[in-house]
Amino acid sequence: MLEGKDGIEEVLMALSEQLGAEGAGLIEIVVCGGAALNILGYVHRTTEDIDVIAFVDKDEQGMNVLIKANPMKPALLEAAGRAQLDFDLKENWLNAGPSPIMDLGLPDGLMDRVEVRTYGENLIVHFLSRYDQIHFKLYAAIDRGGKHFDDLMALNPTADELEKAARWSMTHNPFDGYKRVLKRFLEYIGYEDVAEKL
Repeated sequence: MLEGKDGIEEVLMALSEQLGAEGAGLIEIVVCGGAALNILGYVHRTTEDIDVIAFVDKDEQGMNVLIKANPMKPALLEAAGRAQLDFDLKENWLNAGPSPIMDLGLPDGLMDRVEVRTYGENLIVHFLSRYDQIHFKLYAAIDRGGKHFDDLMALNPTADELEKAARWSMTHNPFDGYKRVLKRFLEYIGYEDVAEKL
């Protein structure tokens, strides 16, 4: 398990060192989920893994370009495997589980809102902002509940933020059944006014 902000950052620093040992050079990743929420101080809980959405590359103009994190880079997997043994982490502690969300589009302006941290010489992490985490956590809470529901509530979203997150989530699941469940969920958490607008 990764224990809160300090534990996560210790592992990320070790991951950077292992990337250096691999001769992998600098790798930039975009991270969401519990690890990002811990690092940015929105929650304080253990988490089993670090969820990678994308790699960050540069285009010819030096602008950030996102590349889906699945498949993961071999050097990153090698480094993660070594860190796993050093910290007794689960096998898939660094994974691209949420990366399919890129297939249907990320919230507009996501990369303008990320918070960036540098770990050693070989790893830069772009952590999703609170606003974008609300989008992801609403979608995940409806699908799976549990920690995603708790995280969403910890983010204390405004009605406007939830409406934008709900409309974004409907682009990922355009079926009427999802919309009905989404509206019931919003009513359940006390946002009847948002549900009525959808």
